[in-house]
Amino acid sequence: MPRQSKIDHGLFLVIVAVLAWAVPGAGHFVIKERKRAVIIFITITLTFITGLYIGSVGVIDPVGAWPWYIGQMMTSPAVGMLGQITKTGQYTSYGKPADIGQIYTSIAGMLNLLCIISAVYMAYAGRGEIIGEDEDV
Repeated sequence: MPRQSKIDHGLFLVIVAVLAWAVPGAGHFVIKERKRAVIIFITITLTFITGLYIGSVGVIDPVGAWPWYIGQMMTSPAVGMLGQITKTGQYTSYGKPADIGQIYTSIAGMLNLLCIISAVYMAYAGRGEIIGEDEDV
């Protein structure tokens, strides 16, 4: 079995991290942890959607609530697109539902950050394999 070069392995780790950020669970899916990937995707997506349901899309506020927005951005780059939509001020959210929605969406982002770190560590430790490569028996 040929050894991967450090550059190839480093590139693989970056790809795992970017995929894990782009779609929650995709990093684990790439390293063949499919059950874990499905659990991560469902959990993070439902947590984020619950936050949007409670507080509306207005809880994603890159201008007025930027500390929460940083946490929300860890969920996926799609949050950035929602942030551009809500910058206009057309979708506002106030009161307790807005606070709870911000908490849920930010928790989803922080949870995804932990999952990104987990996927990269598992790939670094050699637990994961690149999809498409033959496994040695």
